[in-house]
Formats: sequence, structure tokens, C-alpha cells
Amino acid sequence: MDIHDKVRGVLAETVRDELGLGHQSLSEEDLMRALRRRGIIDDVMRDLSFVQDMPNREVISATKASKHFVDKEPAELKKPNIDPTRRYLYMQILGGKAFLEHMQESELLPGQVCSTFTLYLHFRNQRFRSKPVPCACEPDLQEGFLLEVQRDHLGDGSKMADAITMLSIRDPVHMVLIKTDTSNERTLVASCFVDWQSVLSSPNGRTNSAVELLGVGSEAKVLVGILNLKLELLPQLNQTLTQEVVNAQQTLERQRTAEKERLFLVYAKQWWREFLQIRPSHNTKLVKIFAQDENGVNRPVCSYIRPLRAGRLLDTPRQAARFVSLLGYEKAPVVGGGGKQEQWCTLLSFLCQNKGDCEDHANLLCSLLLGFGLNAYVCVGTTAKSVPHTWVMACGTDGTITFWNSLTGDRYIHKSNNPDDPPLLQQQKPTYPYRTIGCVFNHQSFFANCQPSDAVELCEFDFHDESKWKAMSEEAIMTVCARGSTTSLPPFPPLCASVIDSAAASNEIELEIRNMVSEHRKDLGLATVWDDHLSYLLSPALSAYEMERTTGISCGNEEFQDAIRRAVPDGHTFKGFPIHFVHRNARRAFSTCLRSPFCDEIVCCRGDHVRIAVRVRVFPYPESACAVWIMFACKYRLVL
Repeated sequence: MDIHDKVRGVLAETVRDELGLGHQSLSEEDLMRALRRRGIIDDVMRDLSFVQDMPNREVISATKASKHFVDKEPAELKKPNIDPTRRYLYMQILGGKAFLEHMQESELLPGQVCSTFTLYLHFRNQRFRSKPVPCACEPDLQEGFLLEVQRDHLGDGSKMADAITMLSIRDPVHMVLIKTDTSNERTLVASCFVDWQSVLSSPNGRTNSAVELLGVGSEAKVLVGILNLKLELLPQLNQTLTQEVVNAQQTLERQRTAEKERLFLVYAKQWWREFLQIRPSHNTKLVKIFAQDENGVNRPVCSYIRPLRAGRLLDTPRQAARFVSLLGYEKAPVVGGGGKQEQWCTLLSFLCQNKGDCEDHANLLCSLLLGFGLNAYVCVGTTAKSVPHTWVMACGTDGTITFWNSLTGDRYIHKSNNPDDPPLLQQQKPTYPYRTIGCVFNHQSFFANCQPSDAVELCEFDFHDESKWKAMSEEAIMTVCARGSTTSLPPFPPLCASVIDSAAASNEIELEIRNMVSEHRKDLGLATVWDDHLSYLLSPALSAYEMERTTGISCGNEEFQDAIRRAVPDGHTFKGFPIHFVHRNARRAFSTCLRSPFCDEIVCCRGDHVRIAVRVRVFPYPESACAVWIMFACKYRLVL
């Protein structure tokens, strides 16, 4: 029913027929009377469908999709599953301004690819992501996020949280802004914590504010932009708190946090003095008690670890190690010279970037192994080339020590050598790439190496032996590192399932590479004949390669070799070249492949009855991490 046309017709007819041409004005009562007489109001009421009364219900339903990490706009927005007995915080981003670094950005042409901003949020075990918007001085970030406040069933689970209960919730909203350039590389722009409790003292349950975003690393004190923020409680509070009460509670919590951090710092200084008195050479050991995060805040290293359960996303510790190794490795950027920039990222910043330094990888892997019930620690030491490095160690119940390389997923069994053995006795050569170790730690323990030598191959990992390892007090560590112990402790986000469609991504990359192979051979004056059957036969090999990386067990090779022998006729030669990537950029991958003489020999194969095959397999992991395996192959009859 076209309401606008009907109302317009009634209005024209009423003016012309009932009021006469000389009448200059038409009242609202005259129009409503005419609409009722013609039954239009009854038709409108029949077409309306009413939902349960909830403030801003339509706005919420339009923004709930942000929670599910979906890139494509759904055809039809679904109403969110809102529990009317629960309390929600509706956060709206109403645009940004003062992103001066992008002041010179030119106006985009239709279809032009550009760098984008994406905003990520974490609040009480809930994660959200905005739609990407073009980078600009005033980016058009217009998003709404529905945050459930009663996530952990505080108090009575069936009772709606009141203002007093919500004032006791210490969790801030962690907000991370990521820039994605035209080559799909991600960069951390800002990481901040938003205090939402000011809405508890607002008479109408709404507040508007401007959040200043500061840079990260060496630019941690530099303003990079401002976001306009609107907060609203749903449903509204029956009784709000006064601003004085909210301020008093927040001041009290800040004072408690500052006092706990001060006492831990005093304890750490005293512990360090005692450690130096054991042996003067300890001053040169890599004993890391504090580390700076992306915002330049010094935090105890133990606060970067927490047992993390991956739910159904990861099934084994080795699969967790494989997942962590697929996240990109990148050292913290440095402006100018002067060596490495210290920056241990919070977990949300690391996951949103999909890349980080070795410390970030080690912290995540240790947290996942602890979640799987292993006795895991992060080790701080040096590599065989004397470069500072971190890795993970797991102590078995039988005393077995296993090193985990968080960057590659490799595992090594540690067997210490006795320095008092006779010189002629052959010592075991270590298989791991680590030279020295200064300390180990997890979420509740910290041990510094006080053995005569800090060489890994000579170390014994009996943490109960105080002559070999000096321990920090667990009680002191828990005062500043336990969950909820301080308001300055960033909450740990859960892992999110992959949004990558494995079959679609594999087909897309394979098609692109086929086109590039054909074009490359055409430039060389060679024709390209594809063998689809041979391409399909390469699939088991790619699956076996990934399984071997994950489990360390090789299987299925006999069946693959038998199938290839049957597919290659007598007198023909078969060549294959597998390669592995952690990104889905087909052009970049093909360019890398051509640098290998083995791959170049296959792609540029010459001979009689040349048949080319290529197979791509994408293995998705949590957080949009993926392992991409590509195998090039050819069969031909050699012409002498």
C-alpha cells in the first residue's frame, strides 16, 4: 500500500471539494477526519506490526551484526536476541575527526581501492568489529554496538543489574583502531580503554563524549584522532547515582590500584637486590620483570599471561602452536635508529593486527597451553646468534622439559648436560636454537636463573631448588596480576572463529594463479594445457603437509605416490613443487614462487605433451589466520 500517494490524494481532494478554492488553510483535524472517513488510518494500523517495547530497538537490530565479524552486508537484518531482563550498554560511534595524518587524502574515485580504518571492541568476553571505512581526516565511522553488561552473572543471575551492581564492575571497554592498507597489511593505530560508568549518573541514561586516541609505541603520547562517542543504558535505570558517588568509587579504585602497584614495585626492587647479591654477574642476565605495552605503560610480565581456553576452535596443544605460528611476525616499528623498540602488545591488539613480535607470540602460546592444562612458562633468553628472544617451555609430570618455538610451532626436548662430566665424554648436541636463559614466568610464577651458567644446555629446570632458581612470591604476583586485582589490568578477549570459507578461498586463489601461469608462459611463447585430473590428485599431498605441520606425523604419502604413478604414462616425467604461505595474496605468492628455481622449472617447462597442474588448499584457523598450501606440478615426455 502506497501511503504517501493516498494521503496526497486525500489532501488534494479535501482542499478542492470540501473547503473550496477560496479557503487558504487546512487544519490537522480536517485532514485526520478525511483520512478516517476513507478508511486509510485503519489500513495503516492493520499493516503495522508491533514488537516488544524496547528503547531504540530498531537501531540496535541494525547494529548487532557487528558482533559476528561478517565482512559482507546481510541482505536482511535480523532482530537481535535481546533478553528484556538483562541490562545492556549501547555504544554508538558518531564519526571521527582530527586524524591529521590523513588530511591530504584525495577524494576517492568510484571503484578505487584505498586504505581503511576498522574499529575493534572487547567488553566482558564479547568482541565486536566495525565496517571498514576509508581513511580520512574525518573518517565516517558510524557504528553501534550492543554490549551485555551482565555477562558473568554478577549477583543474582535472574535479577537485572542495578546502578550499584554496575558500579562495582571494573571491566572497561577496550577499543583498538586498525589501519589496513591497499596491500591488506594491518597497522595498529591506537589502543585505548573507555570508561563507561559515567552513564550511571546521567539522568536520562545517555552520555556524549569525545575520546582522544593516542598513538602506540614511540608515539604513545601523540594524539592521532578523536572519536565521538554516545553511551546509553538499556533499559534505563529506575534510579541513577549522583556524579559524586561515581567519582568517589572510581577514585577509590584508582587509589587501591596505585597502592598495589607501588607495593609490588617496592617488593620487586628488594627482590632484585637480593638476586644481585647471589652473584655479581647476575646483572648481565636477561631477567625481565616489567615490560611496556603498546601505550607505553610498564606492567609486570606475568600480567601478559592468563590461561586461555579456545573452546571448540582448537583441539590440541600442537594445533594451538600451529595457529600461533601462522600469525605474522613483525618487530615493533622504530622511528629512526637506536635499536629495537620495546613493545609487548595486549592480546586484543595482537589479535586485531594478526601479527606481532616474538614476545606476543610466546605470551599467546603460553596462555593457550595453560588453558590446555599444561604447566607452561615463557622463557626469556637469547638465540644461538646471541639475539634476545622469547619462547615457551612446558614441564611434564615426569620431569620432561619441552621447548616450543612460538614462531614456527616446532618442539624440542631438552636434556641438560652435566658440566662436571669428563672432557672426553661426548656431550649431546642441542637441537634447539637457544643459547642462554635468564628467567621464566607465567600468570602466577616468576623464576630467575641463578645457576653458575645461564647456557640452556647446562640448565636444570627444578624450580623447587632455590640454589638454581630464585622465585618471586606468588602472593605478591597475584596482587597485581590476578584477574580483577587492579583496574589497570587489560581484560583477556576470547578467540573468534574464522570467517574464511576454505573451499571458496582455495578456488579463488587457484583461479588467479592459473591465469598468472598462463600469462607467464604466453610471454615466453609457450602454450599452456591444464590437467585437471592431475591437479585434483595433488590435494592429498597438501592435506598431509598441513597435518604434518600440526601433529608432527607424516601420513598418506604412499597413496599419493601410487596415484601419481598411475596418472603419469610410461616415458613421461613428473615434477612437483609444494610451498606454504600465511597470506592469501595470489600475486604476491606467485612472485615468491618464481624466485625458486624448482618452481620456475615447472612453470616454464618445455617438452612434448606438457601438462601443467596447480592445486591450492587454504586451511583456516581462528582469528582469520590461515595456512595456504600451493603445489605446482607438470608431466611431460622428454625430447632429446
